[in-house]
Amino acid sequence: MTTAPAAPATLNGGSPPPVSLARDGDVATLTLANPRRKNAMTPQAWRMLRETLVEVGRSDARVLVVTGAGTDFCAGADLSAREDRPTAPMASMAEVNDACLALHRLPVPTIARVDGVAVGAGMNLALGCDFVVATDRARFSEIFVRRGMSVDFGGSWLLPRLVGLRRAKELVLLGDIIGAAEALEAGLVREVVPAGELDATVAALAARLASGAPVAMRQSKRMLTDSFETGLERALEDEARSQQINFATDDLAEAVAAFHDKRDPRFTGR
Repeated sequence: MTTAPAAPATLNGGSPPPVSLARDGDVATLTLANPRRKNAMTPQAWRMLRETLVEVGRSDARVLVVTGAGTDFCAGADLSAREDRPTAPMASMAEVNDACLALHRLPVPTIARVDGVAVGAGMNLALGCDFVVATDRARFSEIFVRRGMSVDFGGSWLLPRLVGLRRAKELVLLGDIIGAAEALEAGLVREVVPAGELDATVAALAARLASGAPVAMRQSKRMLTDSFETGLERALEDEARSQQINFATDDLAEAVAAFHDKRDPRFTGR
């Protein structure tokens, strides 16, 4: 069943909101909606991004797709909306950080649907998702240093974990623009497809994730995310507690029944 998104509300001045949310069955789609500026993020957009991510986390959605309106994913912070010397830079960065934490704390699987540019915080927003699917014309860059800024939106934490410290330094300190093929080779994206196949590829991946056992998937995602902060003994204890929860679910009983019946399981999240 498809739930059509409501007509976008307008903000003061009649402009549409910079972030929108739609729902199609178990899959939610968050769209950065500033296409005239390659979906660059204003302070208001960062706030709305955090609020929308929190909303998704509280819903019964099983998967979130993050994308940009038009032919670009996200050009990072909107420098035209930034003061030359902000009077409260820590306060403005707190909004960016809150949005980043909301993304990484989201319990459901996330997919970045990337076309066009994903640079600066936009690149780290994409990489912060669990899966990245990009078109063959997508371009990525940790462009901060070329704008007189240091890396943000969690890039200093995330990149070394994805590609190793040396490669992370190359990406950040040089700020080069890399194409989709190079991003794939570096392990930054899961799949590269022609632009005409992007929607179908993302939809297929989202459907596959949405068909999984929600309780088990949420726990597995949380444990993997926490693994860099905990030792093996703590991880084993967490796995045992999580399995205890799984053993009490209808989904596990359904998985066993489906195995014996030689059919695909139908998980309900209970």
